[in-house]
Amino acid sequence: MKFTPTGAVIGAKISEYLLEKSRVIKQAVGEKNFHIFYYIYAGLYHQDKLKIYRLPDGTPPRYIDSQQHKVMQDIVSRELYKEQFDAIQECFRNIGFTEEEVTSVYRILSGILNTGNIEFAAITSQHQTDKSEVPNSESLENAASLLSIGFEELQEALTSQCVVTRGETIIRTNTVDKAADVRDAMSKALYGRLFSWIVNRINSLLQPDTNTSASESCMNVGILDIFGFENFKKNSFEQLCINIANEQIQFYFNQHIFALEQMEYQSEGVDASLVEYEDNRPILDMFLQKPMGLLSLMDEESRFPQATDQTLVDKFEDNLRCKYFWIPKRMELCFGIQHYAGKVMYDVNGFLEKNRDTLPADIVLVLRTSENKLLQQLFSSPLTKTGNLATSRARVTAASRSLPPQLSSGRSKSPKYLLKVDTMEMMRHPEETTNMRRQTVASYFRYSLMDLLSKMVVGQPHFVRCIKPNDDRQALRFFKERVMLQLRYTGILETVNIRRQGYSHRIPFEEFVNRYFYLAFRAHQMPETSRGNAVAILERAKLKDWVLGKTKVFLKYYHVEQLNLLLREVIARVVLMQAYTKGWLAARRYRKVKEKRNRGAIVIQSAWRGYAARQNLKQIKKEREEAAHRIQSAYRGHRVFQDLEPQRQKCHPTKEETTGYGLKSKEAQPDNIKKGNAGPDSRDRQVKDVKRDKGRAEDGVTQPRRETARLRDVQSKQGPVVKIQQRTSRRRGQQPKLLNSPEDSLYYNQLNRTLDYQGSKRKPRKLGQIKVLDGEDEYYKLLSTAESIPEEEPPPSFSTGPLVSQS
Repeated sequence: MKFTPTGAVIGAKISEYLLEKSRVIKQAVGEKNFHIFYYIYAGLYHQDKLKIYRLPDGTPPRYIDSQQHKVMQDIVSRELYKEQFDAIQECFRNIGFTEEEVTSVYRILSGILNTGNIEFAAITSQHQTDKSEVPNSESLENAASLLSIGFEELQEALTSQCVVTRGETIIRTNTVDKAADVRDAMSKALYGRLFSWIVNRINSLLQPDTNTSASESCMNVGILDIFGFENFKKNSFEQLCINIANEQIQFYFNQHIFALEQMEYQSEGVDASLVEYEDNRPILDMFLQKPMGLLSLMDEESRFPQATDQTLVDKFEDNLRCKYFWIPKRMELCFGIQHYAGKVMYDVNGFLEKNRDTLPADIVLVLRTSENKLLQQLFSSPLTKTGNLATSRARVTAASRSLPPQLSSGRSKSPKYLLKVDTMEMMRHPEETTNMRRQTVASYFRYSLMDLLSKMVVGQPHFVRCIKPNDDRQALRFFKERVMLQLRYTGILETVNIRRQGYSHRIPFEEFVNRYFYLAFRAHQMPETSRGNAVAILERAKLKDWVLGKTKVFLKYYHVEQLNLLLREVIARVVLMQAYTKGWLAARRYRKVKEKRNRGAIVIQSAWRGYAARQNLKQIKKEREEAAHRIQSAYRGHRVFQDLEPQRQKCHPTKEETTGYGLKSKEAQPDNIKKGNAGPDSRDRQVKDVKRDKGRAEDGVTQPRRETARLRDVQSKQGPVVKIQQRTSRRRGQQPKLLNSPEDSLYYNQLNRTLDYQGSKRKPRKLGQIKVLDGEDEYYKLLSTAESIPEEEPPPSFSTGPLVSQS
């Protein structure tokens, strides 16, 4: 990962080391093929594209068919495979792969699966008895179609081989086993080169901008993901390579941790005799040295065509004479190695074939004739010393050449061989592929280790050890034996022992004094970062077995723990004092704030109470004024009444003079009343009193009771036959009464009829004749006995006998 000085990611580069291509064609018991095959198969199955890529939907291909025969069931039922396929497609798009490139990748992977289904059968002829053929051409046709190559050319390349000797081309037929090996070698080459091309393509898309990388100094962080030490029931060539790589990394770990420690001890003037560890350099020399190392002997034996695995074991036994290598008795084709993590037994079956990794020139040339541009590029680019596909520098040009004539002779002329090939290296490739001194897997591995170490030594390493608690992939299950075995294999136990013997902590004086000066000095003091102050701190802490160097303090692993505990106690006491002080200060601040709040509350309460008292006083004053007004009104009314009382007594008789409803007794009446005659003066006075009383009632000067009393007095003067009916006074501002009531209608109707009738019969009244009551007077007489209307009552009527007067 490439970063800017500010920490921004500007690019990345992936390095590939020793891909386990043999897993494509064969897997150990309990293992699976590369996951990409299952993901693609499941994705194409759910997308109904198996027919497009010529994959069967009933039985899975041989390369991914495990011994349990549950592959198709998992592909159909498990959602994980489909989700991973969708994730891979999304990654392709995000990184920048085109749709054409992704389709080509899927076609090549499907072609690998179809290639694995090709089967061979032996045929006999008159001259040859070890010739092979393809009895069922369906898988062969599918593979050729997906790889965009000729069907017949692919069959010829699998079942025969061309050898160029002294300018002559010799065609040799392959046996069934040889043809199967060529088929598997083709599958491994396809997968390995495709894998390398994907890595190179990712690197080209993720490389940093040239302007950015040139203007800023890049900072790199490298991550090495490698298999750990392996020791199975059956260990083969792959386990040997992985364990050698772990030996190399362990050596680098020892050199970095312990050898560099010794150098630091010497530079600081400290005795380094306490640091002792077991160096694994001798076992690495046994593996990697030339020409008598194990890998060199294997490469030498691989160059002999007649060499077998037994001859390889014999060569190991004759040349490897050291305590780290032995041949077990009563076991064939086996040898043992004493690794740093323990003893491992290796099965030599297939060692030479895996190391050779032979890919015939015929297969390479046929694949170069593919119409698929990606496939042309895979087999046109050379391989690096580490066995990976080199970054493609040759571009597809129009000036391309066809197959060499010496390779075309002796074969059937096919249109596919007349196609142009986009490569600049085809002419020399057959000689290289038929040369037995070509690169082997062991040589690739050796260069890979060299390249890996060259990248590791330039940086500051950090080692991360991954430990599996169990082999069942279950949570909360811890197997002590399994974990202890991994700790031993990773070298952690040895590391712990070595670190305990030496000084695992080396702290400079300045850092040590700044960190631990609380133990010997006051907290507010800042002592100098000198050697004497460091000694004072160590003596005050009462530590033993520490060593002072020129610029650093060398401490055991337990010294730092003791210092940290003492420092924690001192800091705890300081924190306690700070807590009490802060509490006291907070309490004082709280009291001040509380007093301020109390004063504020008192001011607010005082203001509110003053406001409430003023409002209450205003209300009391208002009520008192209203009461005074009522008292004054009542008193003034009383005074007016008293002033008017003498006048009223003069005009009206006293209460004792009236009886009943205000009528005088017949004994008290004047003689003229008794006789039924009344003089003019008495009648005029009576009319004036009635008018005066009526006006007082309308003006509201006197009360209704007084009016009633006055009317009764008037009636008493007129005689006992007079009956007065009180009528409520009309309020001021009240609308006058409209004559639309039933009584009014009755009154006018009756009055009109009476007047009409009387008008026809009325006679002129004589002088001094008393007026007799007519129809109107009779109406008032009748109306006096009826109920009065609530709004206003009719005026009082005198309905008792007729008034008589003497003329």
